[in-house]
Amino acid sequence: MIEHLIPAWMLIPFVVMLLCIAVFSLIPHVDEWWEHNLHKLYVSLILGVPVGIWLCANGMGHELEHQMIYDYIPFILLLMALFVTTGGICIRGDLKATPLTNTVILALGWVLASFMGTTGAAMLLIRLLLSTISQRKYKVHTVLFFIAIVANCGGLLSPLGDPPLFLLFQKGTPFMWWLQNMVGEWLVTGVLLLGIYFLIDLYYYRKEPVEHKEKDEREATKLQFSGLINIFWLLCVVCSTMFINSTYIPAMGAHDAPWYLRLLREWAFIAIIGLSWLTTSKEVRDNNNYSWTPILEVACVFLGIFATMTPALMYLQQHPLPVTAPWQFVYCTGALSAFLDNAPTAMVFHATATSLPAGADAVAGIAPEFLKAISMGAVFFGSLTYIGNGPNFMVKSIAEQEGIKMPSFFGYMIKFSLIILLPVYIIVQLLFI
Repeated sequence: MIEHLIPAWMLIPFVVMLLCIAVFSLIPHVDEWWEHNLHKLYVSLILGVPVGIWLCANGMGHELEHQMIYDYIPFILLLMALFVTTGGICIRGDLKATPLTNTVILALGWVLASFMGTTGAAMLLIRLLLSTISQRKYKVHTVLFFIAIVANCGGLLSPLGDPPLFLLFQKGTPFMWWLQNMVGEWLVTGVLLLGIYFLIDLYYYRKEPVEHKEKDEREATKLQFSGLINIFWLLCVVCSTMFINSTYIPAMGAHDAPWYLRLLREWAFIAIIGLSWLTTSKEVRDNNNYSWTPILEVACVFLGIFATMTPALMYLQQHPLPVTAPWQFVYCTGALSAFLDNAPTAMVFHATATSLPAGADAVAGIAPEFLKAISMGAVFFGSLTYIGNGPNFMVKSIAEQEGIKMPSFFGYMIKFSLIILLPVYIIVQLLFI
């Protein structure tokens, strides 16, 4: 329970953090400075440390501790475990980059995302996709749709798919609930986005210079797989996520449980990361162009986001939005998920929904229609910005390492998410909620 009121001015560090992410990459000379992860860490600490000191000085250190130890650390270690294990599975090959081939790769990632996580599916397939489209002149749109379809929308069918669903699972939602109740939303969204992508890619493919098409066909190679031991380690990550929790190990959820016991799942992630690294040859990771840069970028940026958004989330809990209808939950959860990270946002609106009538068929303490709305808003709308979901930034970073000039923070929204993704999500909301 939050005992002290949070003043509105304590939201300023969070807003500044978002502005740094959005603006620094657009300013000449500053953009070169911002490229270094160490400098991102400096900004996170400069903004986050004073926030932490203020919270502790005002008797709210417990909320900060929970946010950083029990939210940030699990968030980063899960992403890192998925990043390391999938980064050790090398799918080599250069397929002919036709619109059909590219759409099939996106569709495969869309299906896999609910069962190995959006991060796992994205990291498994992004390098194959980048290799496939490497000879194409027009390829930015493919990466953007990959972020939306694979790194976000595909993860709606299970708690393994996306962090907000896992947190809702922890609140008491049955593991199979999303698969039983949200296939329609998942299917319509995926089919619409894949269809739109195919038409856009077909348009750009017809504009491709002849020499690019000839080079693409000439350099096409068959698929080769290596590092398959990491499929086992990936399954270990999935099983750890499913079974190492207070539902199966009650002592982890005890009020007086020590921190190292409450983080038992995260210790398993660390062990899996180490074992994956030791059992995968350097050659496999080199062939995969493996680099720690993307996950370190996520760790540095989200350190500042999690620290500065602690008072922002507390402020929202103290001043709840007047949200009472399911469609309002979709857009409010979605709007905040795009900027506050979708996992903690889902928790805020779950808490809001608990104050509303739930009925006899309540799930996790709230009405099923509210649970649907929160799930849809958190998972889908996390694709509206680079910071809405962890894999977004990782995919962007990997694409930039491969020489693809990605849109800026605002450019991504103006040129893609607001004009393509948002209309699709509105259609799905009107159809189902």
